[in-house]
Amino acid sequence: MNGGLGCDGDSVALTAATQPSIEEIALGALPGLPKVAVHWPLIDLECGPETGAENFIEWWHKADRGELEPFVLVVEGSILNEAIKVEGYWCGFGNNPATGQPMTTNEWLDRLDEDRNLEFHIGSGELAEELRDARGRTAGRLIRRWNAVDGVIRLHAERVAGPYGVLRLRLRIENESAPGTSPRTREDGLGHALIAAHSLIGVPGGRFLSMTDPPEWAAAEVAACQNTGTWPVLAGPPECRDLVLSSPVILYDHPEVAAESAGDLFDATEIDEILTLRTLALTESEKRQARATDPRAAELMNRLDDMPPEMLERMHGAIRYLKSGPAGATAVPAAGQPGEERIDWPVPEITGRPSVPWWDPGSDISVSPETDHVVIGGVRVGRGSRVRMRPGTRRADAQDLFLVGRAAVVEAVLHDVDGQTHLAVTPEDGPAADLQRNHGRFLYFAPDEVEPLESAEPGSPPEAAR
Repeated sequence: MNGGLGCDGDSVALTAATQPSIEEIALGALPGLPKVAVHWPLIDLECGPETGAENFIEWWHKADRGELEPFVLVVEGSILNEAIKVEGYWCGFGNNPATGQPMTTNEWLDRLDEDRNLEFHIGSGELAEELRDARGRTAGRLIRRWNAVDGVIRLHAERVAGPYGVLRLRLRIENESAPGTSPRTREDGLGHALIAAHSLIGVPGGRFLSMTDPPEWAAAEVAACQNTGTWPVLAGPPECRDLVLSSPVILYDHPEVAAESAGDLFDATEIDEILTLRTLALTESEKRQARATDPRAAELMNRLDDMPPEMLERMHGAIRYLKSGPAGATAVPAAGQPGEERIDWPVPEITGRPSVPWWDPGSDISVSPETDHVVIGGVRVGRGSRVRMRPGTRRADAQDLFLVGRAAVVEAVLHDVDGQTHLAVTPEDGPAADLQRNHGRFLYFAPDEVEPLESAEPGSPPEAAR
C-alpha cells in the first residue's frame, strides 16, 4: 500500500531486488516458490485504482473481509495522524463502496491490522404454519417474521510481554444492520439487535487461561482485559482448555446443566428453579403464545407443565460438598426422610431475644428510610428524588448494562450494619414499576452510582448526609 506521504524507498528496494527479482516472484518463475499475487499500483498494468479490467481496490476489500489467506500487508510512505484536523484527510487510498467516500490510509490500517474480519448476513423472512384444533381442522395460521441482521466479527491476536509466549485475543462483534426505517421504539430496534449474542471460540492445539481463576503470573494481564456486554469462561468438560464461551450472562468456568434439571431451558445455563417457577406463573393465554413461538418453546412449556412435584423439589437445593461436623455432634434420622441423616448441631440457649429483629429498621430509631437523605454533588437526594443510574463503578453485573443512563425515582435511603448507604430506586420507564413498588422490589445502588437529575438550589450550603 503506497497510500502514505513521501517515498521511504520501498518501491526502489523492490524494483532493484535481484535475489529474487520482483518479476520472478510475480511471474512464478522460480521452481518451488509458492504462488504470490502482488497487488501493487507500480506493476499493475491492467487497471487503475477504481476503473479498468478489474477494480484494484477490490483486492483490499477482499483482504478486509478475510477472503485472502495468507495476506501480507506492506505499507510504503509516512502515515500521518488523521485525528488532528477538523475536516478533510491527509492520505487516501480508494473509496468506500458503501458510501462512495474516500477511505483514509489510517482506516485501511485499522481494518487490515485485524487478523480476521468475518462478515455475516441473516436475511429477513417469513414462515407460515397451519394451526389445527383437536379434530384436525384448520383453526388458523401462525405467521412468524424476522428482520435482517448484518454484522462483522473482528478477531485480533497480539503477543503479551513476558517469557510465557501468551497471546491476548480480541473478539469484537459489530452490528452493521441497516433497517429500512429508523427505529422509533425499543421494540423496533430489538428486531435488528444482537444483545443476546453468544461467542464460542476454539483454539485447536492451544489452550485458554481462565479469566475467573487465572494463574498468578497472568493475573495482571487478565485484569487489563476488557469485556463489554459479555463474559468469557472456559467451556466443555472440566479438562477442556481449548474452548471458551462468551455470553451476556456471568457464568463460572465449564458451565453445565445440573443433575437435578429435567432439561435445559434456553441456553442450558439458567437457574432452573427460578425460571421454572416464573414459567409456571404464566397465564394460560401467555403459555399458548409461548408455545406458538417455535417447537422448542412448545416442548419446554409442555415439560414444565407436566413436571411432578418431586422433580421441582430436587431443584430447590442440593449439597455438593460435605464437611465433618464438630466434636460432640450426633447424627439422627431426619424427620420424614427414611434412610437419610441430618446433623444435630449443638446450639447454645438464646435468652433476651428482642421483640423486633435487629435487621428490621423499626429496631433503630436513628434511621428512617422514608425521610433520610444523602447529598450527591451538592444535591439533597431522598425519597421521591429523580436520579440517573450510572452502575458499574464498584461491581460487575450483566443486568446493569440495561440500566446505564436510565432515569429512576428514589424510594428509600437505607443504611446497612457496616455503615454503608444504599439507595433503593425504581426505573421511571419500567413497565412493572407500580407492581414492583407495591411489593417492595427495588434496585439498589451506592450514592456514587447515580447522579441527581435535580440541580442544587443556588446559594444553598452543602449538607451532611444523615
